[in-house]
Amino acid sequence: MAPRERPAARCIALLGGSFDPVHNGHVALGRRFVELLGADQLRVIPTMPWQKSALVASPAQRADMAALAFADLPCEVVIDRQEIERGRATYTVDTLRALRAALGNDVSLCFLMGADQLQRLDTWHAWRDLFSLAHLCVAARPGFALDGPDIPPEVANEFKARLCAPEQLCSQPAGRTTLAPDLAVDVSSTRIRAALQGGNEANSLIARVVLDYIEQHNLYKK
Repeated sequence: MAPRERPAARCIALLGGSFDPVHNGHVALGRRFVELLGADQLRVIPTMPWQKSALVASPAQRADMAALAFADLPCEVVIDRQEIERGRATYTVDTLRALRAALGNDVSLCFLMGADQLQRLDTWHAWRDLFSLAHLCVAARPGFALDGPDIPPEVANEFKARLCAPEQLCSQPAGRTTLAPDLAVDVSSTRIRAALQGGNEANSLIARVVLDYIEQHNLYKK
């Protein structure tokens, strides 16, 4: 059994994603929730998603790009490689279980996601178990409503029953939910890959250091 990690962090924000490539929307989401929660660590988790098609960049390249993009955040940033080191598609619930086992039962874990992910939460493996392992923090566009037609009723009910202000989450380990209704970031990695393949550098969508890395490694070409 692996030794338990003993973090100095009291409240950890968790941001998973394929990061193929990482873009300004990812960074804005992480930065905003670090501020709202008062988190003292952002743990960025490059994923091996089972719900997506084949990725372009290698796992190591995606982790490298994430490290570059998040380097300037006003908190400790950890690039957590556990999913890519498994070398296979994995479930979020398994990653959260591993983190909880490694970090202990007292640290507050806050899992960040976009509203589009909340709309599909009922398709995630063992999705109800997520609430016992972490808080769920959703970045929502202005006007987003939990009782809207795009949210499955069982997801909406579970989320609303646990809803609280973001500053309350770090006082307990898991089990609560919160919304950030002011994150209208309309950026996707698919859109960026298309721009790069078309010869457009997408300077407004992706950090210069990441663009440089993409160029050096000849990624996302036709």
